[in-house]
Amino acid sequence: MRKGNNRIYIIDVTNRDGVQTSRLGLAKLQKTMINIMLNEMGIYQSEFGFPVTRHETHYLNANLRLAKMGVLKPIILSGWIRAIVGDVKLALELTQVEHLNISASTSNQMINGKYRGKRSGDDVLKDMTEALDYAKSHGIKTVGVNAEDASRTDLSFLIKFAKAAKEHGADRFRYCDTLGFDDPFTIYHRVKSLAQKVELPIELHCHNDLGMVVGSSVAGAKAAIDAGVDAYINTCVNGMGERAGNADLVSVVLAIQKSSGFANKYVLDERIDLAKSWQISTYASYAFGVNIPINQPGVGANAFAHESGIHADGALKDRHNYELYDFHELGRGEPEIIETGRQITAGEYSGIKGFRNVYEKLEIRFHDDKEATEILELVRYANVHTQRPLTKRELLFIANYPDIAKELMTFTPLA
Repeated sequence: MRKGNNRIYIIDVTNRDGVQTSRLGLAKLQKTMINIMLNEMGIYQSEFGFPVTRHETHYLNANLRLAKMGVLKPIILSGWIRAIVGDVKLALELTQVEHLNISASTSNQMINGKYRGKRSGDDVLKDMTEALDYAKSHGIKTVGVNAEDASRTDLSFLIKFAKAAKEHGADRFRYCDTLGFDDPFTIYHRVKSLAQKVELPIELHCHNDLGMVVGSSVAGAKAAIDAGVDAYINTCVNGMGERAGNADLVSVVLAIQKSSGFANKYVLDERIDLAKSWQISTYASYAFGVNIPINQPGVGANAFAHESGIHADGALKDRHNYELYDFHELGRGEPEIIETGRQITAGEYSGIKGFRNVYEKLEIRFHDDKEATEILELVRYANVHTQRPLTKRELLFIANYPDIAKELMTFTPLA
């Protein structure tokens, strides 16, 4: 039996929290490709970057242009800023962003440890409401209010903070288990109490410091639904993110669609297409330069591998014996063709003849040498930009949207 009319939505934060993974990162072209693939997968929203970080400005506005063109549609693109008026003003000055998540630290540990007596809980609450008022009065369509370190925040203050956010027009309240401190049981009780008292949709942002990130994320979503409000789960492709990472996108979707406690009981956003999992996971692995763990749910090399006699025999007789879901459901199963002979690649030192050969294989024809040379120049810059051989999807994107590609790779340092 389904739990009412409330739904679980996915807000992917690969391009915000994922790119904060220490020692790693994504080029702006790669972040754009992630947004395109998230949209193709039916993900509700992408937290696509930092509107007050100046090296993001051209990338953010280029992606917003793609949204207006219908390339990034219906996915919502939201920016992350601190919950202070100054950040809202700068975000509006630098970008055309229409959706924001504003973040404030709410636990005593964070308030005392970061501000060292210079700020109090009441100061943090005042900053948040003023920033929220300013955003709402200056054309921001939706605002999510984030409570950093919510899992270590006194619940009575957290409820007070969330109620103030609701009174000032917040569209969602983000419960941040910033250090992965919660477990599935504690987060369920805390989020259910919060949702019942505040009656505002709850967004779950969990980390994997104790290895429970997916369990805590879905338990928090269950609590929100059980309390009668919509739930939004933050994910990162392949579980990227600070320290031990965030909730893996594919694992969260599988948990909701396939687990005994969720399947046919809790409704996941119907637009999500699990068959796009393999595509986005393998691209993110390539872009980040991090191999997918062999035992990663759904997309790992061993996710559907059987070696022991009993398991192999059982899987061959009926895959349901040892597989909860079919590999085709994740977009797996197609043979991958690997070129073992001559290869002509496009890179930062490519010439026009080899470059045209690469694009002819992609069935792209240029009108003349002038057009081909202009695209070649962009491909050269893109190769410098990513420091990796460009993928087929990246090459096609540059050919189809050269003006957007140029903007993505434009940086304007401060004078």
